[in-house]
Amino acid sequence: MTTGTPTNSTRKTTATDRPTAGYRGPAAAGAPNLAGLDGVRSTVASDPVVLEFERYDSPDLRLATSGIVLAIHRTDDPAHPEAFWRLDLPDAVEGEQLRIPAPPPDVEGVDPEVPAELRELVQGVLRGADVAPVGRIRRVRIVESLRDARRREIAEIRRDEVQLATFGEATTLENWTEDAVTISGGPVGLLEALAERLAATGAAPADAPAEAELDRLLREAAPPPPARWTGRKGSAGAAVLGYLGEHADRLAAEDLRARRDEEDAVHQLRVAARRMRSALQAFSPVCEGPRVEALIEELRWLGRALAPARDSEVQEEQITAAVRALPPELVLGPVQAQVTRHFARARAEARAAAIAALDGERYAALRGAIERFLQDPPLAKGAGSKKAGTKALSAALKKADKRFDKRVAAALDALASSGDSDTAIHDARKAGKRLRYATELAGTPKQARKLKAITKALGEHQDLVVGRQLLRELGAQASAEGENGFTFGILYGRAQADAERVEEQLPELRRH
Repeated sequence: MTTGTPTNSTRKTTATDRPTAGYRGPAAAGAPNLAGLDGVRSTVASDPVVLEFERYDSPDLRLATSGIVLAIHRTDDPAHPEAFWRLDLPDAVEGEQLRIPAPPPDVEGVDPEVPAELRELVQGVLRGADVAPVGRIRRVRIVESLRDARRREIAEIRRDEVQLATFGEATTLENWTEDAVTISGGPVGLLEALAERLAATGAAPADAPAEAELDRLLREAAPPPPARWTGRKGSAGAAVLGYLGEHADRLAAEDLRARRDEEDAVHQLRVAARRMRSALQAFSPVCEGPRVEALIEELRWLGRALAPARDSEVQEEQITAAVRALPPELVLGPVQAQVTRHFARARAEARAAAIAALDGERYAALRGAIERFLQDPPLAKGAGSKKAGTKALSAALKKADKRFDKRVAAALDALASSGDSDTAIHDARKAGKRLRYATELAGTPKQARKLKAITKALGEHQDLVVGRQLLRELGAQASAEGENGFTFGILYGRAQADAERVEEQLPELRRH
């Protein structure tokens, strides 16, 4: 029989150096006998308090399988009544759970509505699915204070009678007791003595709270997701589908971050979509048919839908940095204030448009199409063969390389003939990105790193092209408002010079 002595996994020290330990025992086991404990002269028990924790999810438990907790907490403690919604996202650290106060229920027995701001954050996972309660933990809590001869508290036992239930097709109902002991003084060995008294009631050291038990049950009850196609290792199909799967997972992760308006999230979401699109385009001999073209088009749509949010973010950073780099005598008028006002409005509009796209049916359909593609890809004949894998990847790389070379040549011709060089350079950049992502997929990291430096330079050129137009508009706006547009003219000239420096380096790209 266990002695109930706390193990290293259950005995802890709090920030105030108060040893604690947790225990779990059978339901309705009864309180431990505290008579005769060394140093304990009296005990004071609180009135019972009811605490409820209710998990919400879709019928197929999409949130649970994604590591997301959406729940409502309630307590009827007269001294501290509380009700709040809680959302835990997979990347959140302890203390970063999102909380929103919950109003009292309008009608007894009617499930409260999930707050729109929380629903929005997980919409990319739910993709339109309804949510409802899927599990509940109900605790009836009594806290017992152990006191010494001077009526000072030297320990506390928090006892919860726990009832856990899951709902749905496979229901579960479990009952047990949880005890948490905290020592705040008293004689040496009090914690061990209390452990022995608890052991006599059938309690044993335990760290896992009921919330973890409910999460485990929900994950086990969730239907397994359809398996993704893996194929034979070394085949072209396995390489392409593995790459697509990696960036589909990244897209899902960045979706959550973008909805929380985290830095660089929209950019990384676009990168994930662009990598998938580039892989499908560059390795078109591997997957073929109308599903491929449809997926490419929808990934292109997503990139365009998110572009204003990303462009606004980049331009604000670059123009703000350029203003700060100017000598004070060249900054005439409220330049930074005008820049801040412009981008505050632009950011808000671009973010609203981005979230609208992510909340829309088209995006939900795209996410579903990506998963179906990964589960049942339209592979070309021989794509699953290991023997043909290296040959197919090599041929696709050569094609992408040739495409990039042609686009660079076209950009040089446009510069020499005073044609639309900005568009031509942008086309070269897109071809370079496709080649870069293809080299990543094919496993040639050295070439990919070199191409990254090249496409970065071409990307800076595109940012400067967009920036010049914006600086011209800001200068005109300043003039129309009676301010001095001189500083924006200076910045325009510098952006033009920086773009020309990139153009001078363009011939070297043909030697990539």
